[in-house]
Amino acid sequence: MAQKEGHDVAGAADAVRADIRSWPTGRLLSMAARLVESRFHDFLEAHELTHAGLIALHHLAAGPLAQRELARLSRVTDQTMSRTIEHLRRAGYVGKGPDERDRRRVLVRITPAGAEVLAHAREEERGSDRLLGAVDEYDSFREQLIRLITIV
Repeated sequence: MAQKEGHDVAGAADAVRADIRSWPTGRLLSMAARLVESRFHDFLEAHELTHAGLIALHHLAAGPLAQRELARLSRVTDQTMSRTIEHLRRAGYVGKGPDERDRRRVLVRITPAGAEVLAHAREEERGSDRLLGAVDEYDSFREQLIRLITIV
């Protein structure tokens, strides 16, 4: 009986693959985007991160920034960035402190824990067989996506 069930599962998977191969490319891209986003969301949530938080950490890896500059680079409002920074601060991924050149100005800095989780997220995105590690020629795929997104 167990062998028959295994055969039924394999047959069903083959049928799904055959159906998917008939889909238009736009539908494939849309489905892939939803699945990868959902899987990556699960990873981020397990590490007390959001997509916005990950983007902020990416920008902070280059050095401390004022909240307004970080919001501009992340393409979000100051209010959204304020909430994002607070969430990252509570998770231990960023800290805030005065600018050494202008004590009136407050800068946001990535912490060692923030740098570590950012490196882990980058590694997971590229290396996981459930995310983009499943793609042959990752760098080429990434460049093709950038071209698709930046068409004017």
